[in-house]
Amino acid sequence: MNPRAAIVFALTVATVATACSSSPQPIRIGVLYPLTGSQGAGGSDEYRGVRLAMDLVNADGGIRGHQIQLDAIDVPGPDAASGAVDTLAARGIRFIVGSYGSTISQPAATEAARRGLLFWETGAVGSMAPSAGDRLFFRVAPGGSVLGRSAVSFIAGQLAPLFHRAPASIRFAVANVDDAFGNAVGGGAVEEIGALAVPFAGQFRYDALHLDAPAVIKRIAASKPDVLFVAAYMQDGIALRREMVRQHLPLLANIGTSSSYCMPPFGAALGRDAVGLFASDKPDSDALNTAGLTPAGRSLLERARAAYRSRYQREMSAPALAGFSAAWALFHTVMPAAAHMTPEAVAAAALQARIPLGGLPNGSGLELTAPGTIDPGANVRAASVIWEWVGVNQRAVVWPPQFATAQIDPISIAP
Repeated sequence: MNPRAAIVFALTVATVATACSSSPQPIRIGVLYPLTGSQGAGGSDEYRGVRLAMDLVNADGGIRGHQIQLDAIDVPGPDAASGAVDTLAARGIRFIVGSYGSTISQPAATEAARRGLLFWETGAVGSMAPSAGDRLFFRVAPGGSVLGRSAVSFIAGQLAPLFHRAPASIRFAVANVDDAFGNAVGGGAVEEIGALAVPFAGQFRYDALHLDAPAVIKRIAASKPDVLFVAAYMQDGIALRREMVRQHLPLLANIGTSSSYCMPPFGAALGRDAVGLFASDKPDSDALNTAGLTPAGRSLLERARAAYRSRYQREMSAPALAGFSAAWALFHTVMPAAAHMTPEAVAAAALQARIPLGGLPNGSGLELTAPGTIDPGANVRAASVIWEWVGVNQRAVVWPPQFATAQIDPISIAP
């Protein structure tokens, strides 16, 4: 960046100008996550990752000498999202990081767009409504449709041959919670089923707040699927799996996704009934083959893991790693390249930013799609993996090979 642009950047960073100030003003970032409520555990972990990224960037000198300062608001559910954005805007904040949950991300991003604020989504996978705006919204994590498509393509391309089955002989069914998260992920699975031209048994939507698990599984059983893909939250995901076992649903494979099938509490609750199940999601820091990372990505992962263990006495979960990776990309790569510290200038820098695959510690890179595209603001270099429950309370990344820590084990789950 030329000297004149650097001067303009420094002048526009300050949110409160004081002529006699002797130190650079901080860059203030609003943060929205569910820190309490049903999604509080994952939201808190993702927020921890963001805070860690801020601390490491600040320790390295900040953003061209300006320290980052977070202003966090707990958003336990979608009803609180718009008001939280309004609160941050009233405080003079112009950049927002969030939000872990798709039902929170949609209204938050819509309100941020209305107010001209940049929204940097770190973990939610649900599709944005058209009114959310496409100039100032960016999603670093893989979108829900990507996770759904990856699940189906994995079963058809990798698992079916291990069971000595041709993909064309396998009937797929999709069950998903009927909301922004479930419909995005379930929709991606349905799209991939169509693209592969494999038999489709049907899509079964349900209300997570009024779930009749026996009735849902009975309907699915009547469609006679060989493979069932499930996009669920924790409690409904567990209830549906238990009902599959109780009704002896004859499946070749059962694969789910984030918020349930990939999470340790899911395996702990189900025990042996989880063994042989798969999940399409993001990786944890301790379950990722670092051979798939670039040297810079490996070095950053080691640094982040050490700092996280020292602070929280545990390894980084998938949400924590996603939050860290996305925030690092913003704080370390995008914002320092912006000509001005405004939402529009940072958005322009985001569209120009490039991080190679494996350059972020969760295996992702960074390349964001432009306004006017099918999915504006999406990260086409976002990494996702396939998990497998290979034993009781034991899961491993089995696909793709560059990130796998174990080989695919074709464990039969048929009754």
